[in-house]
Amino acid sequence: QVQLVESGGGLVQAGGSLRLSCAASGRTFSHYAMGWFRQAPGKEREVVCAISLNGGSTYYADSVKGRFDISRDNAKNTVYLQMNSLKPEDTAIYYCAARLSVFSASGTVYRGQDEYAYWGQGTQVTVSS
Repeated sequence: QVQLVESGGGLVQAGGSLRLSCAASGRTFSHYAMGWFRQAPGKEREVVCAISLNGGSTYYADSVKGRFDISRDNAKNTVYLQMNSLKPEDTAIYYCAARLSVFSASGTVYRGQDEYAYWGQGTQVTVSS
């Protein structure tokens, strides 16, 4: 089992920045590919970005490309989501997710929520206009 705890959410004005953190415990963090997802009120949960277990490969949804940055620190068992130039449409609950990836190619990233086995409880991000 992997336990994931997100933090860093909050209320920010449009154009502002936030950095989310997701701390993992319970297993060898470097064996897991990670992803960030979000769910806005009344909408389906969607992928935001993802990172391979070694951090060498990343994926971004078109809606956040150029504004968000995913990174990980395997020594600290933490994945980060730096969000810049925030827009009201970024308002959502943000979830991090983990998937065991040690038996796959090290650069593999996973985009589908069904590909992830472990989820955090989520952190609210609200962007005011």
